[in-house]
Amino acid sequence: MRRFFVSDHWPFLQSTRDIHVTGAEGAYLFTKNGPLLDAAGGAIVVNVGHGRQEVADAVGKATAQSSYVVPPWLTDERVSLVERLREDWLPESLSRLHMTSGGSEAVESAMKIAIMHHASRGQPEKCRIIGRSISYHGTTLATTAVGGHEARKVGIAHALNPQPVIPTPYVLRCPDVDPLRYFVEGLEKTIASEGAETIAALLAEPITGSSGGAIVPPDGYWQAVRRICDDNDILLIMDEVMTGFGRTGTDFGYQHWPIEPDILIAGKGLAGGYAPLVGVFATDRVAHPIAEQGYNVMFHTFGAHPAACAAAASVLTILRREKLVERSRKLGERLHERLTSAFSNHPHVAEVRGRGLLQAIEIVRDRDTLDPFPVEDSVSGRVVGEGLKRGIFFYGGGTGVVRDIVCMGPPFVIDETDIDRMAETLLECVDTITA
Repeated sequence: MRRFFVSDHWPFLQSTRDIHVTGAEGAYLFTKNGPLLDAAGGAIVVNVGHGRQEVADAVGKATAQSSYVVPPWLTDERVSLVERLREDWLPESLSRLHMTSGGSEAVESAMKIAIMHHASRGQPEKCRIIGRSISYHGTTLATTAVGGHEARKVGIAHALNPQPVIPTPYVLRCPDVDPLRYFVEGLEKTIASEGAETIAALLAEPITGSSGGAIVPPDGYWQAVRRICDDNDILLIMDEVMTGFGRTGTDFGYQHWPIEPDILIAGKGLAGGYAPLVGVFATDRVAHPIAEQGYNVMFHTFGAHPAACAAAASVLTILRREKLVERSRKLGERLHERLTSAFSNHPHVAEVRGRGLLQAIEIVRDRDTLDPFPVEDSVSGRVVGEGLKRGIFFYGGGTGVVRDIVCMGPPFVIDETDIDRMAETLLECVDTITA
């Protein structure tokens, strides 16, 4: 009988790391080789912690009640989730909800809604989406095209439909002495050159996720962007698949600034990793002309799956009951302080950055010139590997062009001792690889 090796078939392209997870609880993963502190929260997903029986029970009950119901119909689980979102999480302005089962689907849905909004108002020429130079918005052809993640475009770049691009507000590497002016003018110049009459929306993360490593824009940036979008009849789409539902210490990342988006996408924290579910939330102003023209915002087959909605309603209840968003803020401040103390004078770390429990470091060959290590050195990948040897899973980031980013996004239930251990261990790993 032929021996069967799963690793010969999964994943699609064989991985260099053979990690078999057998269980998880709180902030820890249990593998065949021992426990791992999940400093990455998976892919910066887990918030209420692994192994919550309360969530599992909600999913089990929903599954026993119904296996599948087409997305436009109501179920008890869908009603409960919508009520939870409207009562406890979403601002009054974001009153329209659309559910998908993944971030790529959600971003593409938001892009389609923006384009349909303008078409329904007699402006079909407003159909382009502005992206940013360092960003990640998904793996479909459309979302890859608008994203600024060059490594994700390898092998398919020739098939992508180019979209306008503006600089990500990356202050560390800004070529101008006035970063705010530089990045705001970058948007204004792009709109002027492309023509506001051709642009449907700007798609951006309020705090850049793992593609750039928790890049926080300069003060005043988002207020200026909001004003420019309004002046040019351009919708502002906030991609908070990673930053939403408490990750950065506020309910949503955009709330660090006095603005509101026209369309908000939020997902990883919505169900906390217990189920695939992402929300697209929009204003009545966006939705009304689409409805007036009789256009259809098509559902995805597994969008708003009853079991996923049950998981999300349970996760959102736990987040509020245990005050975990506030905990994310406080523990994020502690982690940032510990990382800053560890790396403030490190010759190979250019910056510690982030908000809440989304933190990152950027590793460089020379701190003064910001010259990176050669691509072939695979520094961040090797740092992540060293972390695994020491029992901690860190999350590698970057775009291929921006590289050697190490991100942290642990569950909000992590304790202070493990927060301190993350910083101490990461320093050991960086020292080992850069020695």
